[in-house]
Order: sequence, then structure tokens, then C-alpha cells
Amino acid sequence: MEDGRRLWQLHKPGQQIRLQGLKFPVTIAWFYLKKPSKRYVLYVLSTKPLKASTIVWWGKHRWQIEGFFKTAKYRWLILSLVAFLLAHWGYLSLDTKQLPDWGIATTIILETCLVEVVVAVFLAEIEHKRTLLQQQGLDIQITRCKI
Repeated sequence: MEDGRRLWQLHKPGQQIRLQGLKFPVTIAWFYLKKPSKRYVLYVLSTKPLKASTIVWWGKHRWQIEGFFKTAKYRWLILSLVAFLLAHWGYLSLDTKQLPDWGIATTIILETCLVEVVVAVFLAEIEHKRTLLQQQGLDIQITRCKI
């Protein structure tokens, strides 16, 4: 803070303070985040003079949103890596010296490893176009047989 104190030295949430480098006062509050092995103090500040309970409420919800996006980003990264590795594996199965055509590589993976997905997409497309096919005088009947 401008007066040299640290945030942990504050005793009452909801105080207006001045931080070094800012030209305007902020209202500060905090809450405790409990993890299995530790308890963290999370500070939340507002540029508007709000009650401490309001600032803490917004801060807790913001923390949940940040956690969601962190998890989503991590999962997206893992899924992207898996997709790339599968496509690269499809490219390597072509046994060619040319630069990879990722569309062909992914088609190879779909048709060899994920046959159920290809069939499901195909059946969904037929169902989607059923009225158009019937207008053209075509009637497609699909039956599953267990062998």
C-alpha cells in the first residue's frame, strides 16, 4: 500500500486503501479458500466502494469461473494433443515422403480406429436427409443384424 503496510496487516475487510502505482482508491476484502492440505487467503479488490460482503461474493464467484476456465483449457490442450497424435499416426501409416495432408490423415484414423463414429455420422446424415430422399422417390431402410 502507499503507506508501506501489507495487505495481510489489514484487520477489517471493506476498507478503502491506496495501492502503490494506482491513482485512485480501491476497496479491499478477502476470503479463505480451503484446500485439503492448506488454507489460502484470497484478496479481492473493487474500484467501486462496495460492502465487503458484496466484494467477497463477487470474488468467490469469479474464482469459480477462473477454475472452470483453467480446467477447460487443460482439457482442451489434452484433447488437442490426442487429436494431433492420432492424425500424425494416420499420416505415418500412409508411408509417404510428401508433406502431410491432415484431412486425409484424420480420415484414415476415423475409418480405421473410430469406425463407430463414422457409421453414426453416416446414419445421422441419412436420417437428416430422409424427406429429401423420399421426395426423390427413394426409401432407405436400415436394419441392424447381429452376427
